[in-house]
Amino acid sequence: MATGTERDNESLVSLLGGRTASIDATLPVVAFVVGWLAGGRSVWVGAIVAIAVGVAVAVFRLARGKRPRAVLIGLLGVCVAALIALYTGRAADFFLLQLASNAASALVWIISIVLRWPLLGVIIGFVLGQKTRWRKDRALVRAYSLASWIWVLQYALRVAVFGVLYYANAVVALGVARVAMSWPLVVLCLVVSGWVLARSLPAGHPGFRRPLDEL
Repeated sequence: MATGTERDNESLVSLLGGRTASIDATLPVVAFVVGWLAGGRSVWVGAIVAIAVGVAVAVFRLARGKRPRAVLIGLLGVCVAALIALYTGRAADFFLLQLASNAASALVWIISIVLRWPLLGVIIGFVLGQKTRWRKDRALVRAYSLASWIWVLQYALRVAVFGVLYYANAVVALGVARVAMSWPLVVLCLVVSGWVLARSLPAGHPGFRRPLDEL
């Protein structure tokens, strides 16, 4: 029979997996690059096509019952990225918001680990309705901290790749990297962080779904 940590490791992807959201986020990016190329490298054409696809995705998800706030935040991100590119007139700047958000995310995750409020624990605790109960379990806090470093590496990898391509003004390569480093990288991060989380807990620990009440 599988142990608690083994079951938790298997369920982490299903618990936090966001493949649908990641795919939705990449569609406007692909639309921007395709529109930019089809329009003779026109930032205006790329921006209009990206926003149109973003609106279509938002309408489709709202019709499927997805939370309006999450949908609107995604659409807002597309619009802001398009406006930045239109303002500067540089197609690569469509990806500037993505570059900045990944850098900021890496920093926030590092700070959360240092403060012993690892974001992986905060997120899982919220999803499972545990609130802050998991913080009473010192072994779980340590395991969440170690597993959270995998997420820091994920964001750092994106910053490194996007940064090089951004300064090279490689618009098509940025689009390809944005798609390749979306949900496939997220799923890999979930699998690896789930493995680290499970391996970091002491033998006999019931797993992240059942935090121990110890101070």
